[in-house]
Amino acid sequence: MIVERSLHPSWLSNAYLLADREGGTAVFVDSGAPLEPLLEAVERLGVTPTHLLVTHGHADHVAGNDELVERFGLEVTTGAVETGDLRIDVHATPGHSDDGVTFVVDELCFTGDTLFKDAVGGGPADEVRSSVMDVLMELPHELRVLPGHTDETTLGREWEHNPFIRFWRGLEGEDGRACTVHGEDATLVVWSPDYDGKGKALVRLASGDEAIVGASRIEGL
Repeated sequence: MIVERSLHPSWLSNAYLLADREGGTAVFVDSGAPLEPLLEAVERLGVTPTHLLVTHGHADHVAGNDELVERFGLEVTTGAVETGDLRIDVHATPGHSDDGVTFVVDELCFTGDTLFKDAVGGGPADEVRSSVMDVLMELPHELRVLPGHTDETTLGREWEHNPFIRFWRGLEGEDGRACTVHGEDATLVVWSPDYDGKGKALVRLASGDEAIVGASRIEGL
């Protein structure tokens, strides 16, 4: 298989072209990055795109959908796909978004905004945890993770080093510092780097609910 990636300079979102071989069949995965590098790859590899796989519907992942569909007449899907020599499975991974899915093909795992290097997607903590721990971490750990933003990783690397996963595995205790989230008293449970360099946190709100939020929403640390 052949994978080509494009990265948006501001959103830091990835879009991918996945082909079974040169001169063969290809699919796009998300479209929220400059399309020119991927269009050039289509020509260079001589492949025929058939589908556009969408990990979730947020604007920074679907911005180029219309252009790709108009150019290639693609089928847009969040489901499993068989095309050419590509056999692509799909797993529901809600939390960051209700429609979040992860695509798995051979050694590749396209996780959208559910799992990143050292971080996870924002959203209700119980939903994100279930998608990460009960779905993704049950897959073979040698799978390469091609996330919705920035750097590639592997499931095994995140199992060992991701601060959220280490906490959920019971390997690390909670941070415990008091903070506020949008004016509501909260306790910081987990802090990690994030793909944009600003940080991501698991917080427990005064109501008892837990959420995963970006650092810009946290005050008082």
